Amino acid sequence: MEWGSHSAAVRRLRVGGEHRGIPAAPGQEEREASQQGPLLGSARDWARKGSDGGRAAGSGLSEARAALALLLYLLGLRLLVQLSLRQLVLPTSSGPRPEFSALRARNYLEHITSIGPRTTGSLENEVLTVNYLLEQIKLIKAESSSIHRISVDVQRPTGSFSIDFLGGFTSYYDNITNVVVKLEPSNGAQHAVLSNCHFDSVASSPGASDDAVSCSVMLEILRVLSTSSEALQHAVIFLFNGAEENVLQASHGFITQHPWANLIRAFINLEAAGVGGKELVFQTGPENPWLVQAYVLAAKHPFASVVAQEVFQSGIIPSDTDFRIYRDFGSIPGIDLAFIENGYIYHTRYDTSDRILTDSIQRAGDNILAVLKYLATSDRLASSFEYRHGNMVFFDVLGLFVVAYPARVGSIINSMVVVAVVLYLGKKFLKPKQKAANYTKDFFCGLGITLISWFTSLVTVLIIAVFISLIGQSLSWYNHFYVSVCLYGTAAVAKITLVHTLAKRFYYVHTSEQYLGEVFFDISLFVHCGSLLLLTSQGLCSAFISAIWVVFPLLTKLLVNKDFKQNGAKGRFIMIYLLGMFVPYLYALYLIWAVFEMFTPILGRSGSEIPPDVVLASILALCAMILSSYFITFIYLAKNTKVTIFALASVCAITFLLVCSGIFFPYSADPANPKPKRVFLQHVTRTFHGLDGSVVKRDSGIWINGFDYTGMSHITPYIPEINDTIRAPCEEAAPLCGFPWYLPVHFLIRKNWYLPAPEVSPRNPTHFRLISKEQTPWESVKLTFEVTGPSHMSFYVRTHEGSTLSRWSLGNGTPITSKGGDYFVFYSHGLQASPWQFWIDVQVSEEHPEGVVTVAIAAHYFSGEDKRSPQLDALKDRFPDWTFPSGWVCTYDLYVF
Repeated sequence: MEWGSHSAAVRRLRVGGEHRGIPAAPGQEEREASQQGPLLGSARDWARKGSDGGRAAGSGLSEARAALALLLYLLGLRLLVQLSLRQLVLPTSSGPRPEFSALRARNYLEHITSIGPRTTGSLENEVLTVNYLLEQIKLIKAESSSIHRISVDVQRPTGSFSIDFLGGFTSYYDNITNVVVKLEPSNGAQHAVLSNCHFDSVASSPGASDDAVSCSVMLEILRVLSTSSEALQHAVIFLFNGAEENVLQASHGFITQHPWANLIRAFINLEAAGVGGKELVFQTGPENPWLVQAYVLAAKHPFASVVAQEVFQSGIIPSDTDFRIYRDFGSIPGIDLAFIENGYIYHTRYDTSDRILTDSIQRAGDNILAVLKYLATSDRLASSFEYRHGNMVFFDVLGLFVVAYPARVGSIINSMVVVAVVLYLGKKFLKPKQKAANYTKDFFCGLGITLISWFTSLVTVLIIAVFISLIGQSLSWYNHFYVSVCLYGTAAVAKITLVHTLAKRFYYVHTSEQYLGEVFFDISLFVHCGSLLLLTSQGLCSAFISAIWVVFPLLTKLLVNKDFKQNGAKGRFIMIYLLGMFVPYLYALYLIWAVFEMFTPILGRSGSEIPPDVVLASILALCAMILSSYFITFIYLAKNTKVTIFALASVCAITFLLVCSGIFFPYSADPANPKPKRVFLQHVTRTFHGLDGSVVKRDSGIWINGFDYTGMSHITPYIPEINDTIRAPCEEAAPLCGFPWYLPVHFLIRKNWYLPAPEVSPRNPTHFRLISKEQTPWESVKLTFEVTGPSHMSFYVRTHEGSTLSRWSLGNGTPITSKGGDYFVFYSHGLQASPWQFWIDVQVSEEHPEGVVTVAIAAHYFSGEDKRSPQLDALKDRFPDWTFPSGWVCTYDLYVF
């Protein structure tokens, strides 16, 4: 018997003229009670009021009891999540000694990072690191078993491709370096699995986590497999690539040009978006569910989520990995893993080997070794393309094991869950007419109230976030994450609680708490079921989360229904109810941790155009909506919520005042846990040429970009000359505003500063010249150029009115525009390279007196003596210790043709 069918004696306005507080006809309660059975005594018990208009004796849940129970419950679940995340490697004191040695891998790691930053084209990357890798591989080869054969090749490819990353651009590379090792049975192999890492790093970072630790893990895995007495069925190819930070160039050179690439049937890519912790499987496929099954069966310490896969592939995270290259250019299925913890120091000078726990290395080595060994002995590898049938739903349970099943099975499960909810709610909607009408009205009014509470909650936190941003206190939580919880989280929960309290007080006057608790439980069930239906219809594997949020609460409801009817919201009910919600709430907190672990550091480097407080406040509001869904029931079961609302509002108000006062500084120079502000400084000399080749403008300065929303507001007190009077104006007629962008992120960083400084004179200056200008038969102009310069250059093109860039010798021959309409070409070369020659074909529909196209070349000096200038070094030294200023010298030359 369901609470929703009850027609209480004292209700709101009803059909037939019944009003709030006006009793029904004599005997009506008894008749209804006899029809419905014992619903918590009787209908009369539900509606019975004291002489003061209060609730019936013994009804209503203690506010303190409910609030304390929910708080302790969530804190307990959060503690479980934390314990799971800290448990990197399970103790194996009684088990066999692990094959993989984290200490050996750490030794490799320390040697690689001791070389220093390893940018493509530098001596450190192209010679010192390559020589170290070759030396270690030679030693491993000498110790290998005779049943294995090791082949080594140093590849230096040249190529070009286009990619839609960061708004779209084209990449060109010349003479970059790959170190490739093939481990195979002594009689050879026709198929192989690839393991990929990159040993290059960004400028000014030792790149321990990104990605030297992965290369160290691969060296140790190579040693373990090569000395093993177990024969492999297939080859394992280890690719140590030297140009991943140049936007995935080395992997493209390997998969499109190396002769061993044709052997590869699957791959594992090792990456990092943070420093240490657990390595997360955040991409698999495309399709090929057998790869997920291989990870499930082989990995010793699983940590995987299809949710991470769908979030990453949605494009909302401004990052990409070599996984894309192997998938798009090699049509090879694979697994993408990455360390995700502590992204605050990712790509900074703090990314050192000592910050990576030995247990993290052991964990990664155990997992990757086991999966590679499984794939190298699998019968499925040889015919991997035959198993390409749909996606997989997969997720780990607190790192203990992985649940995985085909997406089509997930769709069936989800459909069955939806049908169960339809039957459950349909039974209530199809009760006798008057009872069903009352329940239906209450249900949809309650749904409206719930949606209003969520909407007003979101609006409230957004108003606070916008205000905080406008007064210049953005990112106050960056160094103190729980400030955001106390500010935005409490505001969201307080607003949700307030709206439902007002509805209970003024709309649901004199209505039974148990009845309302029942209705709002059903509403939460309905909302999650709607989410399940929507996600399933969109083909998203993440729909399993909504299924969890439907199945367990529904089972819990059926379990506590009898006790609830007989005894009301007592201690036993609360205990069983919370235990029944254990799985959905535990998994929700597990995912919420991952979301904030990934997104909070990213918001400190997401550019000047995206207000991070607005983003974080929105995420926290969404979390509050999800976590409050089945707890809204307690608002209606409780006698009062005044103290709860007051406490939440007080915490929010106090935190708000503290944030406005500026007490929470966003950044930290704490050696144990740094959270630096990222600033990029480029000492540039710009030269603008006219149509006749003459210099029309020339200037020089230090171009300054802050990679977060606060700009230079925190820097100005330390370096007064960096202020809004030197904001860099956009050169409207020049591509990308006339500045030397290393990557096309101009649409993310519109606030920059230009501090006048002396001209730079690199020892290896850029030479750019037009080799030929030809009129083609199809009414276009073919311009052929030659460029020599440093290892990193950017080439920009902007066509004039009446002109179109139709073809060029780059990528696949079809030019693609970057965001904003200009064309962007990223160029890099190894230690030595021949002059870069290329052509562009400009379709001209009408003559233009000011030329048909404007091109510019920016040269970036990332290594050697040319990287530095006295003025740049002096300015960097003046930055406070809580910043990470990365600087280099560059030139920018613009031409009109």
